[in-house]
Amino acid sequence: MEVSLDTLNFARHVVNVSEEHKGADIVLLDLRPDAIVADFFVIFSANSERQLKALIDYIRMGVKDEYDVIPFSTDGTAESGWVVMDYGHTVVHMFLEEKRDYYDLEGLWSAESNVLLSIQ
Repeated sequence: MEVSLDTLNFARHVVNVSEEHKGADIVLLDLRPDAIVADFFVIFSANSERQLKALIDYIRMGVKDEYDVIPFSTDGTAESGWVVMDYGHTVVHMFLEEKRDYYDLEGLWSAESNVLLSIQ
């Protein structure tokens, strides 16, 4: 069965999977129309390395099951506190809290993006 890929629905699916599996402080940033990097950033936190490892697997499997795609690339590790999964149009950033505060992606991209969703 072929599923059409609407990038906003895709990003929302990532948000839903991360929320279902206890991702914290979830933010969906809309970078369209000017950003070349991606259409959307999904950013969320995990409470521990163990939870971050689990969330990586949940996102990968949730997207594979729903859209039959895998990320173009994945970088970082749970041990490093930041993992990024690049799906081209949607980039998923998963952090441990202290790394998220340090890198402050929401602040860095605030002028170029609109917050579509924020789940505390």
